[in-house]
Amino acid sequence: MADALILTKRDDGVAIVSTNDDPLNRMTLEYIDMFSEVVEDIAADDSIRSFVVTAEGTANFSVGMNLKQLPEGLKRAGSVDAFFDQRLALISRIETMGKPSVATLFGHCLGGGIELPLGCTFRLAAETDANIGLPEMDLGSTPAWGGSARLAKTVGRQHALDMILRAKTLTGPEALAIGLVNEVWPLAELKNRAVQLAVDLAKQPRLAVSGMLAALHDAEHKTLDELLVAERAAVHTTMGTPDAAEGMKAFLEKRAPAFNQDVG
Repeated sequence: MADALILTKRDDGVAIVSTNDDPLNRMTLEYIDMFSEVVEDIAADDSIRSFVVTAEGTANFSVGMNLKQLPEGLKRAGSVDAFFDQRLALISRIETMGKPSVATLFGHCLGGGIELPLGCTFRLAAETDANIGLPEMDLGSTPAWGGSARLAKTVGRQHALDMILRAKTLTGPEALAIGLVNEVWPLAELKNRAVQLAVDLAKQPRLAVSGMLAALHDAEHKTLDELLVAERAAVHTTMGTPDAAEGMKAFLEKRAPAFNQDVG
């Protein structure tokens, strides 16, 4: 429905999930509830092998939470911890479901508008039209949706402190320079490039992809021995599968492999 808070399209193994509150694309209470349901649907659908997290329009990916709803949200949840735990659970689910995700960052990507993308596998930003940051310090508060933890894991402690303590926002190229995003593109091309990346990921062997996502989750805090054990588990998952057979056959026949023929 055109007036839904979230629009979802599915095609060729890819789901495109778009916040539909242009121009602000706020992460309201209703949005979080609905997004959680959408993410569970994607996780349960074997025909979906990757997904894009984006927003309608070209003004803003998301200005974050609607702060006017905070008292209502705390009342609904019953406690501060329960309120924020719901958001942490949503982002963690995106991060650990075993399917790669691609977020598009354009316009304001503030508070939850960067905290949610930090749970995605890849982040693509607009080249000249992005304003990315965690401004909670200017509100007398701190990030609460896992932003400080995931930002530090992604760009390192010093860059994270620089952004958070100074309530500093970054452009797309600045975010690329510190490793916060993977690529930058002109705004007019950004969403199409994100979808193309998701399509490319969906063509990869799904068990191998999910195995690597699991093996490398939180890799920077694991020992080499732990990572080798996780890698071996991924190897066992893919041994003898139709995709492994297809990959070997395609290699010997000097052609591109056609993976995932066992799913829709």
